[in-house]
Parts: sequence; C-alpha cells; structure tokens
Amino acid sequence: MHYPKPLAKLVGELEKLPGIGPKSAQRMAFHILRESDEDARLLTEAILEVKEKITQCVVCFNFADKETCDICSAEKRDQSTICVVSEPRDVIAMEKTNEYRGVYHVLQGVISPMDGIGPEMLRVRELQQRVISGEVKEIILATNPTIEGDTTAMYIAGILRPLGMKVTRIAHGMPVGGDLDYADQATLIRALEWRREI
Repeated sequence: MHYPKPLAKLVGELEKLPGIGPKSAQRMAFHILRESDEDARLLTEAILEVKEKITQCVVCFNFADKETCDICSAEKRDQSTICVVSEPRDVIAMEKTNEYRGVYHVLQGVISPMDGIGPEMLRVRELQQRVISGEVKEIILATNPTIEGDTTAMYIAGILRPLGMKVTRIAHGMPVGGDLDYADQATLIRALEWRREI
C-alpha cells in the first residue's frame, strides 16, 4: 500500500512491536490518526516517560521507577523465598494469583543456544550473590515449560543445590477447566509426572 510518508513511517514503527503484523499496524496507525491531538500527545508522553523513568530494580531486576522496586522494598514480603522468573511480565502473572508472598529474581531471558544466549548473559550471578549473602531458604524456579525454560531451571538448580539451598520448580500440567482430549502429549506427560496424592 502507498501511504503518505509520515503515515508509512508510523505503520512501519508499529509493525516492529511484538505480535503486530501489517494489518494491525495499519489499524493502529489509522486509529492514532483519528485521535485528537491531545490523545496523541498523551500517548507520545507516556511512551517517552516510560523510556526515561523505568529502570531495573537493583535487587531483583524487575522493572521499577526507582532504585528498588515496590516488591523488594515491601516489609511484609517474605525475603527468605525467591521466585525466579524469566521476564518482568512473569512477575505480573505470579502477582495476579494473590498467593505468593515472597520476592522475585528476574533473569532477563532464558538460556537459548539457538539464539546465542548463554547463562553468562542472564542474571544468574546476581542470583547466586543474593543466595550466598542473604537469608534465603527456598528458590522457586518459575520459568516456562519449554526446552529453554527447563534448561535454564536445571542450570540454576545445579548451581544452587550445592550451596545447600532448597530448590523447587512450579508444577506444570493440565490447566484448570482443561479437557484431556485438547491437551497435547507433552502436557499430559507433565500432568502425570507431577501428580500428587489426594
């Protein structure tokens, strides 16, 4: 399609966003074009503000707007339990449960040789330092149930177990309300492996 240059540039930039294809980028660009100048300015300011003010927590490496994130600095959180996740969005998912009361450690990715990502590129050393220097009693590995997530979890467990650390892994298997006939083989295998007595 032939757009005026400014519109083509906007569509091109929107296409760079994850999960946004050409049609979605076009729809978003047209929506922005129809918005009032004030709404467009607010969107622009929000993007610039997040780029300027959001940084990584110096303790857990989650997104924060100050040196230490709200979770790490909360007195009511259990500092002896660390849930290790791959990305900041995983912290949000865990927090939605309203069940977990410990703190987090965000690796900023997973081990993926195909993508050239080794353990030295993740926040593994910092996790070791937290374990050695703190009052940590348990590490919960909450990486995704993928080859890369499992590899990362096994790598971290191999590093922390010799330190006498209790290392656990979140269970994976059938989702609540899921049907067996829709589950893939790997999910059913996991569900069987992680079964527990009732």
